[in-house]
Amino acid sequence: MATFITATLAGGPLYALTIMIILLAHELGHYLMCRKYRVDATFPLFIPMPNILGTMGAVIKMKSSIPNRKALFDIGIAGPLAGLSLAIPALIIGLTFSEVKTTPQEGVGLFLGEPLLFTWLSQWLLGPIPTDQLMLHPVGFAGWAVLFVTAINLLPSGQLDGGHIIFAMFGRHARFFSWVTALTLGYLGYKYQPMWYIFMTLILLFLIHHPAPVDDKTILDYKRYLLGIFAFVLLVLCFVPIPFEFRSAPITS
Repeated sequence: MATFITATLAGGPLYALTIMIILLAHELGHYLMCRKYRVDATFPLFIPMPNILGTMGAVIKMKSSIPNRKALFDIGIAGPLAGLSLAIPALIIGLTFSEVKTTPQEGVGLFLGEPLLFTWLSQWLLGPIPTDQLMLHPVGFAGWAVLFVTAINLLPSGQLDGGHIIFAMFGRHARFFSWVTALTLGYLGYKYQPMWYIFMTLILLFLIHHPAPVDDKTILDYKRYLLGIFAFVLLVLCFVPIPFEFRSAPITS
């Protein structure tokens, strides 16, 4: 845990604007692919929520059947790729304007876990940083938040983006990955943070099953299989077992 955010976040409007733009790009990726394959879908809808991130993300609702596994794959993967194409620049900008503090003081703050992608970018831009000394800029926090949301969306289960991708790749055998995902989240809840039990429960109640497209027999081309593997590499790079926690600790000023 090396990234710290003060309990009273400065630059709230800047954070909100940044994360809304990135989430909109994510959902527009899905929406435009739905238009391409003539799948009836709503415009993106934001879901406000009084939590640490200030949102539960954004969604579109598909109101007609998906024609085939190729369309399912393209619709599923377009969102994460579009969102990350803006989240990574936001992280770079945010890290550039972040501060590395050195003088200790006592305080309570929000500590963020660092996904591999975040760590690589911070070390590239700022070099090695001592634990709990990076004060993350609001734009960087928005980029971090989208990494977290993207990791959740790429879980290979049900109608999450990762569920669409894994069903397109493996058809009805994708249910196996849903069960593995639920069990893994249960282990993470036991080992790291109880919040993972909530995600495990949601998957078990609502996200094990994935409806098949009209044509669920025609397999993908090898390029899409490779892109699907890349999507789950992104899951690993964006995921962190302890995303955030409030705690008292020596911080810096």
